[in-house]
Amino acid sequence: MAKNTKKPPSPEELIAFLNEQTKRLSKREIARAFDLKGDSKAYLKHVLKEIETQGLIQKQGRHFATRGLLADRLNVEITGQDSNGSYIGRPVHWKEPEKEPQIIIKKTTFKPALRIGDIVLCKVHPLNRHLYEAQALKRLQEAESKMVGVLFDGRIMSVDRRFKEAFFMDSSFPKDLNSGDIVLITRPENEKGLAHFVEKIGKSTDSNIASLISIFAHSLPVFFTKEALSIAKKAKIPALDNRKDLRSVPLITIDGKDARDFDDAVFAEPDTDEHNKKGWHIYVAIADVAWYVRFGSALDKDAFLRGNSTYFPDRVLPMLPEDLSNGVCSLNPKQDRAALVCELWIDKNGHKLKHNFFRALIRSAARLTYDEVEADFNDKTKIAGLGNLIDSLKGAYQSLLKARTARGVLEINVPEMQVELDKKGKVVSIHQRQRYASHKMIEELMILANVAAAETLEKLKMPTMYRVHDKPSEEKIQNLKTFLKMIGLQFKTDDPTPKNFNEILDKARKKAGGKTADEVILRTQSQAEYSPENIGHFGLSLDKYAHFTSPIRRYADLMVHRALITG
Repeated sequence: MAKNTKKPPSPEELIAFLNEQTKRLSKREIARAFDLKGDSKAYLKHVLKEIETQGLIQKQGRHFATRGLLADRLNVEITGQDSNGSYIGRPVHWKEPEKEPQIIIKKTTFKPALRIGDIVLCKVHPLNRHLYEAQALKRLQEAESKMVGVLFDGRIMSVDRRFKEAFFMDSSFPKDLNSGDIVLITRPENEKGLAHFVEKIGKSTDSNIASLISIFAHSLPVFFTKEALSIAKKAKIPALDNRKDLRSVPLITIDGKDARDFDDAVFAEPDTDEHNKKGWHIYVAIADVAWYVRFGSALDKDAFLRGNSTYFPDRVLPMLPEDLSNGVCSLNPKQDRAALVCELWIDKNGHKLKHNFFRALIRSAARLTYDEVEADFNDKTKIAGLGNLIDSLKGAYQSLLKARTARGVLEINVPEMQVELDKKGKVVSIHQRQRYASHKMIEELMILANVAAAETLEKLKMPTMYRVHDKPSEEKIQNLKTFLKMIGLQFKTDDPTPKNFNEILDKARKKAGGKTADEVILRTQSQAEYSPENIGHFGLSLDKYAHFTSPIRRYADLMVHRALITG
C-alpha cells in the first residue's frame, strides 16, 4: 500500500498505485491507503473522475482499477489444457492494447466435458496482472463441433492452431482419401480425440484451397435461403411516386475496371448562389438497398447473418444475392435505378454549408473507371459527352482537399499490394496497387456524405451505428517513442493529434530507416469499428462519422439508410 500522507495523490501517482493492485478498490479503500481525510478526501473524488473521463481507469460499480484488470466474473473462451488437465482460457471481450492475461480454470465436472472453443462464465481471482485462477460456473456456449483439418500420416491435423494434437479417424472416413486432403470434420461429444467425416473440401495443393479453408473454418454462410433468393429475383424498380426525379442529372459511377456492381454515383456543378462564389453543388447517390431489403424479411435475415460481403483473392461472398447486388441495386448506365441521395453544398474551401437526404430515381449517364477519370484529370484523354462534369468534380475535390488539409487528417503512406490471379486461380503477380487522384476524389465525396449522414441522424435523435476510431493507447504511444528514438527522432507529446503524427512522419521519411515509420505509426493506431456510441473518428479528425455509402455490402450502412428514411 501507499505511504501514509495527507496530501492527495496526483493523477500520475494514483494511476501508478492502481497499477500495482490485483483487485478493484473503492474510493474509501483508496483514501485509506493514502491516509486522506477532510478536503483531501473530497479532492480524491475529483482526481478519480478526471482520469476516468480520460479513459485511464475504469469504474465498475463503486470500484476502480486501471485498464486491463479483469472483472470478478466474466466470459472466458477455452483455448487449451495444461499438463495437469486444467483448462486454459482467455477473456472473450478484451479490447486492451497489451496482450490478454491467461486464465487457468480449475478442473470441472461439466458433462460433456469442456472443449476448446467453449465459452464459460467464470469467477476469477488474480494471481498477478497477467495470470488469473478461475472457477467455471456455467457453460454459456458450446464450441462449434465442425472444423477443418488436413489428412496427414493417417490422422487429422486441425488448421486451427489452438488444437495441438492430431485426431484419429472414425469409420465414417472414405477409403479413397489421401495424405494432404483437406476435410471438414465434426468432433463427437463423448469421443475425445476422434474425428467424424463430413465432406472433402479439396487438396492442399489446390490454388483456391486457402479461401475454402477460411470459409469452412469460420463457418461463413455460402448459400442464401430459397426465400431470400425468391425475393431478390422478383425485385423491380419502384415507380416515381414521391421520389425526386433526377434522371436528367448526369450522375456517373466511377469504379475499378474489374468492378461488377456500382452502388454509388456522383455529380458536381458550380453553385449558382451569389453568396457562395466558387462553391459547389454536389449529389452523392447511393443504391436504395433499403427499398428492396425490408426489415425482418428472409432477405434481411440472410444479410444480417453475413453482416458484410466477405472478400477473398479469388472470390467474394456477397451480403446480398446477385439479383440485387449486380442487378437492380447496381447503378448501371442508362437504366432507371432507385437511390437514396445526399445533396450537398460546399464553399470554395471545402466546408459543408448545408445538405439534405431524399429518395430519388436516377439514371447514370456513364460507367467510368478510375483510369479514365485520371487521364481526364491530367488532360491526356478527355471524356466526351459529359460536358464540364469531370472538371466540376475535380474542382469540388480540390476544395475538399483544402478542408482535409486544414482539418489535419492522418496521412499514412503504406502501399497496398494487389494480387493478380489467372482464370485457374493461380497467382500471376503481386504488385503495388495504383492510387490516383480519382480514387481520392471519390473517397472525399463519400466522406462528405458520411459526415452529413451522422449529423442528420444526431439532429433527429435517431439511434445509429457510427464508424468510430479511437485515439492510440498510451502503451502504443510509448512503443512508438522507442522506435523514433532509434532513428534519432523525439515524439514529445503523450496525447498526439493526427497533425502531430503527420509532422513526425515528414521528419522520419527523411531519415535512414524512416521509411518504416508509416508502418509503425499505422500499427500505433487503434482499430476503426462500428459503435452505437459516438466517440468521433481520430484518423479523419471528425467529430461525427457514419458509413452511408455501401449498403450493398455493409449491413451497418443499411441500418444508416433505414434510420435516414424513417427520420
